[in-house]
Amino acid sequence: MLVFLPVLADEFDDFDKQVDQLVYDDRPVPDQVVMPAWFKNSFFDLKDDLEEAKEAKKAGMAVYFGQKDCAYCKALMEVNLKIPDILKYMRKHFDVIPLDIWNSRQVTDLQGVSLTEREYAIREKTNFTPSFIFYDLDGNVALRLRGYYPPYSFRAALKYVVEGFYKEETLKAYMERADPPGKFELEELNSQLFFERPPYALDRSHFKAEKPLMVFFEQKSCHACDILHTEPLGDLDVLELIDKFEVVQLDIEADDPVLTPAGENMTARTWSEKLGIFYTPALVFFDQSGKEIIRLDSVTGQHRLQGVLRYVLSGAYKKYPTYLEYRFGRFDAF
Repeated sequence: MLVFLPVLADEFDDFDKQVDQLVYDDRPVPDQVVMPAWFKNSFFDLKDDLEEAKEAKKAGMAVYFGQKDCAYCKALMEVNLKIPDILKYMRKHFDVIPLDIWNSRQVTDLQGVSLTEREYAIREKTNFTPSFIFYDLDGNVALRLRGYYPPYSFRAALKYVVEGFYKEETLKAYMERADPPGKFELEELNSQLFFERPPYALDRSHFKAEKPLMVFFEQKSCHACDILHTEPLGDLDVLELIDKFEVVQLDIEADDPVLTPAGENMTARTWSEKLGIFYTPALVFFDQSGKEIIRLDSVTGQHRLQGVLRYVLSGAYKKYPTYLEYRFGRFDAF
């Protein structure tokens, strides 16, 4: 029988307050992120850490990628991991190995390769912090979470790994059953003047487009979508950057026809499934030839959104394959 951890009665209100603050100011918070004392004091040999997780009868091992000045990491520590049932569940089932993406301490991965924390984070395409890689007891990657997710989504992701659902279905399929009902019962998606109208002919496989493409994958009754459409998309600097893109909005539950950047005919629903979209809003960026550059599929505030928009528009992704590498090169990027 499928059983989900409960959603606490006041959780949405607490999350609203924290995310509202995060959205309005998601800039770095110097040295304000304190990791929990129960995170493992590791020697950074992941094979040894995994063996110790087995001996402790855990469900697996979680490698955490963070940084001390990350507002999103602070939200993870002070919101998600302060909720009693999430805290208890994560401590029971996972040994958490904390890494700082800026550090140069040596880490030995499960294959015996030695590299720095920074190199490891880049290799694993940890574009955004906080991020997790969840390993099962056989050393297989069960799930990657890149960015901050609200408590109800984070809780469901933990359950998805612990109960072994990752072996038989996508996280999106699981989330459709685990996600609580939307806070607002909206009839339509949030609208913006910069959204292109259908038909959605996005094919770039034969001829290059003039502008990069930005696709908003959303759904109705999506509180996180409402948050994105308030402050971040109301900022004039953000709007000026977005004006340099071709921008479309798709409902992940709709059967609207789409000609994808790769020239494939499918519906918005099937395309979102093919891309593995499990959280809304998800912003997916494509270059003029239809190749995906990067995606924002976690909670996103104004500062991070601006950074990614500039990363794409400047063409920096051609020099820096990951946003993380770009951030190391540009200290004003977040």
